[in-house]
Amino acid sequence: MLKEGKASVNPMDKIVSLKTDKNLPTFIPTDKMNEVLDEPVDLSDFAAVREKTVIDMFYLTGMRLSELINLKESDVDTVGMTVKVLGKRNKERIIPLLPEFNSPLKNYLSLKKTAHPSSEWLFVLDSGKQLYAGWVQRLTRKVLGTVTTQKKRSPHVLRHSFATNTLDNGADLNAIKDMLGHASLAATQVYTHNSLSRIKKIYKQAHPRA
Repeated sequence: MLKEGKASVNPMDKIVSLKTDKNLPTFIPTDKMNEVLDEPVDLSDFAAVREKTVIDMFYLTGMRLSELINLKESDVDTVGMTVKVLGKRNKERIIPLLPEFNSPLKNYLSLKKTAHPSSEWLFVLDSGKQLYAGWVQRLTRKVLGTVTTQKKRSPHVLRHSFATNTLDNGADLNAIKDMLGHASLAATQVYTHNSLSRIKKIYKQAHPRA
């Protein structure tokens, strides 16, 4: 009508589009992640220890797949228990590691030094070459498949699990933002929706007037 000159005002200007549900990040609850992390492993088996250490590193730091693949041994400080990560836009960040991870990490490094002493990469294939995305994705699908039937079982689900479960346990949102390497707090705030939805569910189940 405007194009044809039959109207001077656009009647659609005041029409607001309907709100749509946001897709919340898929995550594995704390109890299920504990089952994964507490699974016993043969501490002398390099392949088994490597797989567990990869999963541990994802969940303990929330790092991205590309960041984990590109870690070098020199990026890990087993004294200060930190790991240096090169994130998006080549921004470096330091992520703390739990003291409880010190012994398993040192055990992995010792096995790797024996199996592949010349490799600079932190995580390597049986051949000694750097890990690649497909290998890591298959690993996470296999491991997470032991505790969930959900379709999404990627390394990013471990990142989401780290953020959601840490936030649920009382972590500061800004601290999570820094550890995840987000450029703005808005990207991190999506995890508060996961927490709020569970709080509402618990509230509905537990409140005497519900």
